[in-house]
Amino acid sequence: MPGPVSPRLGIATVCLSGTLDDKLAAVAAAGFDGVEIFENDLVVSPWSPEQVRGRCAGLGLTIDLYQPFRDFEAVPPDVLAANLRRAEHKFDVMERLGADTMLVCSSVSPDAVDDDDLAAEQLHTLAERAARRGMRIAYEALAWGRFVDTFDHSWRIVRRAGHAALGLCLDSFHILSRDSDPATIRVIPGEKLFFVQLADAPRLRMDVLQWSRHHRLFPSQGAFDLPAFVGHVLSTGYAGPLSLEVFNDVFRQADPYRTAVDAMRSLVVLRERTAASGPPAVRERVRVRDLPPAPPLSGFASTVVAAPEPAEVANTLRAMGFRARDAGTDAKLWTQGAASVLVRATDEDTARVAAFQVDSADPAVARGRAERLLARSRPDGTVAAPDGTAIAFTVGHEEGEPGLLTGIDHLSLAAPYDDVDQTALFYRSVLGLEPEPDVEFAAPFGLVRGLSASDPDKRVRIAHNVAMLRRGEWAPAVPDPQHIAFTTVDAIATAGCMRDNGVPLLDIPDNYYDDLDARLAPSRLDELRVGSVLYDRDEHGEYLHFYTAILGGRVFFEVVQRIAGYTGYGVLNSPVRMAAHRRLRVEQPSRL
Repeated sequence: MPGPVSPRLGIATVCLSGTLDDKLAAVAAAGFDGVEIFENDLVVSPWSPEQVRGRCAGLGLTIDLYQPFRDFEAVPPDVLAANLRRAEHKFDVMERLGADTMLVCSSVSPDAVDDDDLAAEQLHTLAERAARRGMRIAYEALAWGRFVDTFDHSWRIVRRAGHAALGLCLDSFHILSRDSDPATIRVIPGEKLFFVQLADAPRLRMDVLQWSRHHRLFPSQGAFDLPAFVGHVLSTGYAGPLSLEVFNDVFRQADPYRTAVDAMRSLVVLRERTAASGPPAVRERVRVRDLPPAPPLSGFASTVVAAPEPAEVANTLRAMGFRARDAGTDAKLWTQGAASVLVRATDEDTARVAAFQVDSADPAVARGRAERLLARSRPDGTVAAPDGTAIAFTVGHEEGEPGLLTGIDHLSLAAPYDDVDQTALFYRSVLGLEPEPDVEFAAPFGLVRGLSASDPDKRVRIAHNVAMLRRGEWAPAVPDPQHIAFTTVDAIATAGCMRDNGVPLLDIPDNYYDDLDARLAPSRLDELRVGSVLYDRDEHGEYLHFYTAILGGRVFFEVVQRIAGYTGYGVLNSPVRMAAHRRLRVEQPSRL
């Protein structure tokens, strides 16, 4: 017996940048089954509808939807006549495209009236005309529709119209942005769901139209519970595509090939999450059968720092207690306890965390998962993250001699603000990490957004801190800083030893400790002050940490001590660290 048929995966051309040809090529390259043709993309294309149809067929793409058709229903007779004439022209285009479903959005027109009977009657008329051509009408409730703005209202009108060629289009954004209960989707017969569009989004308090048009995201990049939404939809027996419709200012200016790959990855992750948590009848249908679960991770095996002046990084590691051995031409591996850092030369202008290796229960399976999630493989056996960082998987690693430091706590990597959601999703999905709460904080040179994720056992943690907006030429903050955080069992003692050994540590101002005393009154305040050790505490435990100066223009090291169940990163102390780095660079310009 064949297994359940997996949903076909589609994407609207409006999600991507470029001409229609650019978009279709990117969609096909990413492995999608079909596309929604957005009318504006066709209108500006030099290709005829027949040429678009042929191009899609040649790429192996179906045209699943033509959209949007706006402001149709519940209007006076003269407006209806004009709308029907307009619809017939669109049906002509659809015939030439080979598309059989047209999206009709609930009206926002000032000509519309609040009359469900009239809306149903006029939609019945439109559906009858579509049916004569072998086409269907998918009616969608816009979250900002003038009178119809919820999916249950649109369903009442479709039921009242009672035409086989009239059904619903459900868009996750329009439903979840209004906090509608998606569980009630289950009462709709699957054959009356003609199309399903998916979009995630951050939770924002703003006009819903502007929220929709500028801030949609791909699944698992925002705050919506899309696995539950998909579970409800598929429980109806819906057999059509799961298609992305994401309006996002960044995506519509970015490389369409990369965006399409990010989009496909998000759908694969969505299917995996739905298979893990959805209704039993749905799980097998959405399961990605060639996507293995992420093998458990036991920690970071090593990191790679590429630096234009490797000696600066090496000297700092030596003073921190690391010991070196040769690791190839122009490279040395520095070890201490379970912490390993390979330092190599680069012809780039600044240092960077170029790669890292994690201990995996099954490296081959881990790499296979990464490749299934569209990670680019490299000849050296690593896979490339979107930010250019190389990731390798291994089983165990040789530890160095015991010292002040015991291992690697976390990595803080960098991504442009416009790319951080896609980059963070890549790391979470490939490594099997769980997202931690996002944070925002005011830094000396603007707002910073922090995203982080960790494995269930908190052995692998990856954070991204990105400037939310950068304008103008005066930007004294370090562009895209990165750091490696090492663990210790006694941060205060370690800071003292490292300072005595000549490690270039940051000096923290007295004002910080005066404020710390007022806020948290730590028992070892005087020792923290003397050692320039920062401190945080929550209901689970305590966090002590300190930092080195910037090395190679971009990279620095952190040393952390976690006490009890503290799982954060001392985010409140980040502006203090940034200001201290700025002060050091002003006083010692050679560190710029």
